Order: sequence, then structure tokens, then C-alpha cells
Amino acid sequence: MTDGERRSQLLKLAAGAVFLAVAVVLVLIVVATSSSGDGGDTKLEGTAAVNKRLAGIPQHGMVLGDPKAPVEVAEFADLQCPFCKAFTEEVLPPIIENQVKNGQVKISFRNFTIIGEQSLPAGAAALAAGAQGRGWNFVELFYENQGTEDSGYADEEFLEAIAKGAGVSDLARWHKERSEFTAEVEETTAEAQQLGFSGTPSLAIKGPATDGLEPIDTPSSAGDLEAAIEKAE
Repeated sequence: MTDGERRSQLLKLAAGAVFLAVAVVLVLIVVATSSSGDGGDTKLEGTAAVNKRLAGIPQHGMVLGDPKAPVEVAEFADLQCPFCKAFTEEVLPPIIENQVKNGQVKISFRNFTIIGEQSLPAGAAALAAGAQGRGWNFVELFYENQGTEDSGYADEEFLEAIAKGAGVSDLARWHKERSEFTAEVEETTAEAQQLGFSGTPSLAIKGPATDGLEPIDTPSSAGDLEAAIEKAE
């Protein structure tokens, strides 16, 4: 074999190795994507984790925590909002685990529908779940399975799947009462606007040291929210 033939064979082998490596990477990407899911469908993820996380915490309507807690954090949010999802998953957990569970704080979820047409029925569906003590389970499970913003995924089938996963026991009642909560969704949206909010999530706080419900800057961390709670006490 001449030197030229040897170089040609080595180049072919190298090219084959590169192609194989690229193919392996592509397969891994496809597998990771398919296993993680894109959200927005009825094959729900995180059901057990959400229900376990909220187990034992009092829920009254859309208020999470002891109704006698001295400080209330009001979150104005749109279920279709990806920033609301991030806030709930990244900022709230330490607050729920500590200040909410020890009776210091209660958190109220208030609809502020600004994303699209499906935000209002989704918000009403959450309130109907709240009427059966499963409002926060509905909200958190919705976020776990949130689809692409305002893409039409939050349809009847999706909302019912979320309700079932959240543990709503009387689905017939839930279906019946959803439309009755539409007015409340509109009221809290108007309340958010009156408070000067223009985006979601927006936060307000009420406590012994506040003058009623006072807007605060949306915290970027649990530490920031803890500081706001301390000022309100």
C-alpha cells in the first residue's frame, strides 16, 4: 500500500468516526427531548410530586396556608405565563416549606389574565378546583405541564386532565361550577390593574406593618421574598 493510499484510508476511517459521533449525539438529543416532554398534553408529569409537596397544608379557596396567618402574599398570575411557572417553581418552594407551613404566611393565587383567550377558562377551572380544596394542586400541576405560551394547548381535555391529576374528587361539580367563577377571574384581573400591575407574575403583600394590600417588586429569589415578608410583619 502506498503512502497516498494509506492516507486515503485513514481519512475515510476518521470521517466514519466523526459521523458515528455526530449520530450518537443526535440520538441522545432525541431521547432527552422525548423523555422530558414539551408539556401541553394530557400525559401529565409531576402529579405525585405536586400532591406530595402540598400534602397537609391547609387550602381555602385559592389561599394556601393557615387562614389566620398574619402575613398574606398575593400572587397575581396567568396560568399560561412561563414567568409565573418559573416563579412558582424557583422562588415559592422555600417560602411554602418554611413560612407557610409554620403558620407565618399564607399565599393567595389571584388570576391576572393577560396571555390569551384560554387564560380566563383556565383560571376559572383553577378556582373551581379551589372550591374543592385542590386549587393549588391544580395551579402547580398546570405549571408542571405548561405548554408553549398561548398555543391553544389549554383546551377542555387538558384542563380536565389537570383537574383529575390535582385530585379534584367531584368532576361533575367542577365542570358545573367553572363558568360560575368567570366573574371572579375578571374581578382579580381588574384588581391587578387597579394596583398598577401590567405584567405577570406581580406581587402584593399584606401584614401588620402594611397599609392594606401593598404592591411589591416581584422577588427574583426566595431571599428577596423573605425580606418583604419581614418588613410586613
